[in-house]
Amino acid sequence: MNNVPTTDQLPVVVVGAGPVGLAAAARLVERGLEPLVVEAGPSAGTAVRDWAHVRLFSPWSEVIDPAAEKLLAPTGWVRPDGAAYPTGGDWAERYLQPLADVLGDKVRYGATVTGVARAGRDRIVDSGRDEQPFTVHIQTADGGEERISARAVIDASGTWSTPSPLGANGLPALGEKTAADRIAYRVPDLGDPAVRARYAGKRTAVVGSGASAFTALAALADLAKEEDGTHAVWILRRGITGSTFGGGETDQLPARGALGLRAKAAVEEGHASAVTGFRTQAVERDDDRLVLVAEDGRRLDPVDEVIVLTGLRPDLSFLSEVRLGLDERLQAPTALAPLIDPNVHSCGTVYPHGVNELSHPEKGIHLVGMKSYGRAPTFLAMTGYEQVRSIAAAIAGDREAAERVELTLPETGVCGGAGLFDEPDATQADPGGGCCAAPATLQIGIGAPAASGGC
Repeated sequence: MNNVPTTDQLPVVVVGAGPVGLAAAARLVERGLEPLVVEAGPSAGTAVRDWAHVRLFSPWSEVIDPAAEKLLAPTGWVRPDGAAYPTGGDWAERYLQPLADVLGDKVRYGATVTGVARAGRDRIVDSGRDEQPFTVHIQTADGGEERISARAVIDASGTWSTPSPLGANGLPALGEKTAADRIAYRVPDLGDPAVRARYAGKRTAVVGSGASAFTALAALADLAKEEDGTHAVWILRRGITGSTFGGGETDQLPARGALGLRAKAAVEEGHASAVTGFRTQAVERDDDRLVLVAEDGRRLDPVDEVIVLTGLRPDLSFLSEVRLGLDERLQAPTALAPLIDPNVHSCGTVYPHGVNELSHPEKGIHLVGMKSYGRAPTFLAMTGYEQVRSIAAAIAGDREAAERVELTLPETGVCGGAGLFDEPDATQADPGGGCCAAPATLQIGIGAPAASGGC
């Protein structure tokens, strides 16, 4: 008798035990499918725990997946106040870890995925490809190696492990690697005495223009009020426009709008100075300090520390033997990229999307969550939860449910294009316009409707 399981009897391997990976597992369980979540770290939400001190700008009501809540409810789990805003630490301890605990042996820790392929087929071979299961290669914490057979693979490994560099061309600036002892790529936790001492009384360059940069600027401004000599130099690759600080009071995520206003206050109150149109080419040593040099030859006054918050990017190295369809700019799935491309719009609203937009030439593999956005910065947790709901339905054979999505996303309050490379004012619309609303109900895979306001 042949005891080898058929492909549809194999588990669906989910890479990453973060918010979207665990939501994927919950959705698969809901559908009667067997998930196996493999997590490189020692606990659920390992990446989230790295920014435990940072508060989300989405409240609890928007960061808990409904299927996950159904799994948690019988355990006596107490749902946090939906109107409160968790920190990363809260999210990990009060939701992600309890969810992983409920899933039990469906979650494996200390398992780093090193490769994904079709069994017996490299990416070149066509013959019989779609009939073969996937084989997922992992390295265990003790250095051992294993192979896991899977009917499908959902990659929710995120982008946290691969921050973008200081160099404006996407590559490390000259001297960036040798100055690594003075360069950080995360929002500093100034509640940690050792980290506080690193920045107190120092001149720190903050490079970036998103929510992470706003958070760092606000934290350093608070430190400057307590520690003389503390100052932030905010380095932007573009100019300052009406939308630089986000949606402000018009943002439907109030905490996100408030964060931008805090960054603006840091500049206006003199705790931070802004340097615009500065695209870093090199980092030079000046005794015990660093000097940043732009592509146009400008040199900044020396700084003690540099915090680089220029975005994140997906690690695609372990997917080299599967056939992905990725946009050449964003490294996001080809059909999704136009909906999230920051070259086209700066709206926080992204049309609901699912299995059709997240499918690849290789059937049965899906990139979800932050990783599905490639290098685009606008991801929201609720978007990821909808992604995996749709994908789980598709794997279960329920195509109608897979293509039906009802999701209303908050608007950013910032509309219009992201601006031309050297002319940031060229296409910016009124930041108070709130023109980027998407209809409350959209059908996945039927094409995005036109939004008003040119977003």
